[in-house]
Amino acid sequence: MLHSGYKINDFMSTLEMNSQAQSQLYTIRDILRFSVSQFNQANLHFGHGSASAYDEAAYLILKTLHLPLDQLDPFLDARLTDNERKRVLDLIARRVSDRIPAAYLTHEAWLGDYNFYIDERVIVPRSFIAELLQTQLSPWVSDTKSITSALDLCTGSGCLAILLAHCFEYAHIDAIDLSSEALEVAHRNVRDYGLEDKVHLIQSDLFSGLSGQRYDLIISNPPYVNAESMSLLPDEYRHEPELALASGKDGLDVTNAILQQAAHYLTDEGMLIVEIGHNRDILEQTYPQTPFTWLETSAGDEFVFLLNRDQLPG
Repeated sequence: MLHSGYKINDFMSTLEMNSQAQSQLYTIRDILRFSVSQFNQANLHFGHGSASAYDEAAYLILKTLHLPLDQLDPFLDARLTDNERKRVLDLIARRVSDRIPAAYLTHEAWLGDYNFYIDERVIVPRSFIAELLQTQLSPWVSDTKSITSALDLCTGSGCLAILLAHCFEYAHIDAIDLSSEALEVAHRNVRDYGLEDKVHLIQSDLFSGLSGQRYDLIISNPPYVNAESMSLLPDEYRHEPELALASGKDGLDVTNAILQQAAHYLTDEGMLIVEIGHNRDILEQTYPQTPFTWLETSAGDEFVFLLNRDQLPG
């Protein structure tokens, strides 16, 4: 499938150049330079784990050649076999012609030191909550043993639920998603980490599948893209499930539902942490009396909020 902005003659040009590259490029350095040039010429979008054409090209090359992802320099002048060169260049051609995010090409995504199986049944993991979990939510959680139950709403690939399980060793984790296909991917990741006894996967429309459970901690990275932004998404994002991205006209449909219901599923001292993208201003306008605490992340303090149970609206 060819995507908007990339015409059939561009695709044929890619194939022709790939054929030339098969006979004229010899080393990883050669192929890295060629790949960066191809990515830049095609105006690819990078937002699924890599920040630039160089980073993504290096990742795809190293991953395809089964080399350490953090050790490019020692291998730059290594010559490739014919089969290796073909595998790498075929992958680069697919990235250019089909606008497929790298994570779907390699079936791998990383959050910090943790890697996860990924395919197009789930969005590519990218969450500021993962950053916050690296510090076990300090200082908001002062005693990790106090978290004995936690819920990950809209779990997708299960990545945040798995991070929760590693952060809070005494906690039982429930992980909810509406999509049965997403839960198939989550099940694979939970199994890969050996957490079947600790992470319980539930198919549910938010809280509807729960009955009486209460949690010390609820986290969620829900759909939060508004209608206007959905219409303008780069082609790379079109490979991701729309169900996991779109959240109504203003991007708050799912967040509103979480805020209205979460108090019924939190313990008295429980807390709610939700990621909302670029919706801070409209959220605060919608809930002017709610004392949101905005958590500091690598991109600033406008993407993730925290509320204690007694601070929730209503």
